[in-house]
Amino acid sequence: MRDVVTEIVTIRGDLELLTRTAHLLSSVREEFVCAARDLDTWSRPGARQAMAARAGHTQQVHQVRKLLSPAALADEHSRAHLRELVDQGALVRIASAPLPHETIVIDRRLAILAGLDGPGGREYTLTTAPTLVGGVYALFDAAWETATDLKAFLRGEQPRLDAAGRTVLRALGSGATDEKAARELGMSLRTYRRRVAELLTTLDADSRFQAGIRAGELGLNG
Repeated sequence: MRDVVTEIVTIRGDLELLTRTAHLLSSVREEFVCAARDLDTWSRPGARQAMAARAGHTQQVHQVRKLLSPAALADEHSRAHLRELVDQGALVRIASAPLPHETIVIDRRLAILAGLDGPGGREYTLTTAPTLVGGVYALFDAAWETATDLKAFLRGEQPRLDAAGRTVLRALGSGATDEKAARELGMSLRTYRRRVAELLTTLDADSRFQAGIRAGELGLNG
């Protein structure tokens, strides 16, 4: 395998990441592991499509493991996509704790760590240094061991929030009064409060404060 970087390189933006790693994504042979908060790892639609095309062959890789936060299961489309990956042979687990970094490790030879979005795009750190790659892989493995298999997690009846539910959840998190939140969302006060009540029921919460805690535990705040 031809190395994409020497030791450590920091780049910015999805498209540059794709350019620097394209040949590796299309030449994975032994193992592809990925830890991500949700399925929108790549912020630009064009980059997401290109990454999917480049990595599509991973169905033939000896082992594919994907570790995701519960936020990845917030809508039925994402659930269906993950079920399809499992049917194709990938191993998918849901993390029991927040994932500090979105990470990809290819054949235990290259590690990619995603940083925060910035004015010039998202920052990524790439390394082929064996010690660092091994360390990142070990952290992934530790999180993987405490995570729950996708099918078992879904059997636990993870709450589903539609777009309206997520909007109301964000409004609650903003600390706005009911009147202000209803006005900003373009709905009547009565409708807003009804939506809040429905949200509490969905999250099995007795109060708005508890709903916020519950949503955070499930990774639904984003």
